[in-house]
Amino acid sequence: MIGRPFVLLLTPGNVADLKAAPLFADAIRGAGFLIADKGCDANSFRRSLREAGMRPVIPGRSNRKRLIDDDKERYRDRHLIENAFCRLKDFRRVATRYDKLSRNFLSAAALAILVAFWI
Repeated sequence: MIGRPFVLLLTPGNVADLKAAPLFADAIRGAGFLIADKGCDANSFRRSLREAGMRPVIPGRSNRKRLIDDDKERYRDRHLIENAFCRLKDFRRVATRYDKLSRNFLSAAALAILVAFWI
C-alpha cells in the first residue's frame, strides 16, 4: 500500500463525514476494503459497503451498544491517509484555499495531488 489519493471529491465544509462517505464508496467500487475513522461508524453505511462487496475497516464508537469486531492490523494503514492529507497541505494554495470558486480549488487540489504523488 502506497497511500496515493485515488478519488478526489469536493463537499461543502459543513457536511459530516458520514454524509459524504457514500459518495466515496460509490467511486471505489471493486475495492476489497474501506478504511475509515469512527466518524463513519453507522450500521447502514457498513451494510451498504458489504452489499457492494467491500469489507469495512471502521472502529466502533465508544458509546456503541453492540461492539464491532474490527481489523486492527488493516486499520494501522490509516496513517497513510493522514499522511496524504499532510502532504497535500504542503501546497499553500490548497491549505489556505485562496480560490473562491469550488471548480478552481478542485483543479488546484488535483494539480497538487498530481505533482505530490504521481510525478
